[in-house]
Amino acid sequence: MALIVPVMVRGINNLSDARYCAGMGADCLTFRLDPAWPDHLSPEAVQELSGWVSGVQLIGEFDSLPVAEINTLARTCGLQGVLLHRRRPAQELAELELPVYKLTSWIPDMLPEDVELRFREQQASYTGFVLAAAPSPLPSTTQLTRLTEQARRYAIWLGEGFAPTDIRQLVETVRPAGIVLEGGHEIKPGLRDFEEMEAVFEALEEQ
Repeated sequence: MALIVPVMVRGINNLSDARYCAGMGADCLTFRLDPAWPDHLSPEAVQELSGWVSGVQLIGEFDSLPVAEINTLARTCGLQGVLLHRRRPAQELAELELPVYKLTSWIPDMLPEDVELRFREQQASYTGFVLAAAPSPLPSTTQLTRLTEQARRYAIWLGEGFAPTDIRQLVETVRPAGIVLEGGHEIKPGLRDFEEMEAVFEALEEQ
């Protein structure tokens, strides 16, 4: 299934999600690997899940784990990238062996010039900025215009929640580097409701 924009699906923790998202054309699947999180996956679980999919990038999510341990886990799990939840010093980022994405928060009342400075200062260190959680209320028309301008200069991935109704219109207007979806949990092993996720994939399908 060909999509008009790359799609990243976060928090993969079961085979149903992994196979479904890969089959629907997702580009990246992320796994929560930092042992500080109670719901983190073991390297063995990631290896098992990834063995059933192909054609997707595997990305590990990390919070405060030391860089050396991130590199070790990345090699063990066969990752192609990492998604960091916290900002790291440039020296640590340079020691990471894989491309790095940065989970970024939307700050509605942040001055435009400060937002621009934040992206500009970090651009050289990160492959992309992941704004996965949409704010409430959603960005105003003026803020959306600024976001569109920033998306022209920086690799910004947006959570599908940024679209009030029409995800395709958001993509065609803002033209982000990608769209971010959230994985879920199986109702029981092998059983999962994909109705909402399917609607997003279908809306992003090339016509």
